[in-house]
Amino acid sequence: MTQLKELTQQGLWTNNPALVQLLGLCPLLAVTATVTNALGLGLATLFVLVGSNITVSLVRDYVPKEIRIPVFVMVIATFVTVIQLLINAYLFELYQALGIFIPLIVTNCAIIGRAEAYASKNPWHWSAYDGLMMGLGFTAVLLLLGGIREVLGNGTLFAGAELLLGDWAVHLRIDVFTVDYPLLLAILPPGAFIVMGFIIALKNMIDHYREQRAQQPDKVVTRARVTSQ
Repeated sequence: MTQLKELTQQGLWTNNPALVQLLGLCPLLAVTATVTNALGLGLATLFVLVGSNITVSLVRDYVPKEIRIPVFVMVIATFVTVIQLLINAYLFELYQALGIFIPLIVTNCAIIGRAEAYASKNPWHWSAYDGLMMGLGFTAVLLLLGGIREVLGNGTLFAGAELLLGDWAVHLRIDVFTVDYPLLLAILPPGAFIVMGFIIALKNMIDHYREQRAQQPDKVVTRARVTSQ
């Protein structure tokens, strides 16, 4: 249970690949103009992380150290190809929206880093859980960033959800407020940098507050004792 708790905390908060390691920022900043795009890319990255971590862990004893990085890249590229073909076949409009950033998952340093730093040194079940938590942490940042940008830019949430979830998801669209003209700064990549900076600053403030709370000594309550003579 201790290791599960540590991996969960590392992936979701302490060592979050997007907020702490600052890895994979290219697709994160480019396609998060809407929650739908963010969720699509997040789930694809999650699939690749879990699949590649399991595979790398299973073959780690059979791969010479001299060629481990090329082998890891080939494993990651295999899973990326699988998810790319699936999205192309069943979610073609979302595939068009995500564009080149699906194949670029191969070069995501967060995935290669977890394969090298964790999966190549641990059993497959722990590696699978590590990939799951890292993927969920990355997806959570994608969703938060996409939600903020979509609301600020277009005044909506879950616009185009049917591209990912099917026709029934049309009803998930929420019109937060009406805008005559989209706020281009929020929609374009420069807005993503600004919003991402605020999110990282907020996390740092929370961590600093928690550290200060942890350093404060516990209050000691002294009670006077009255004795009768």
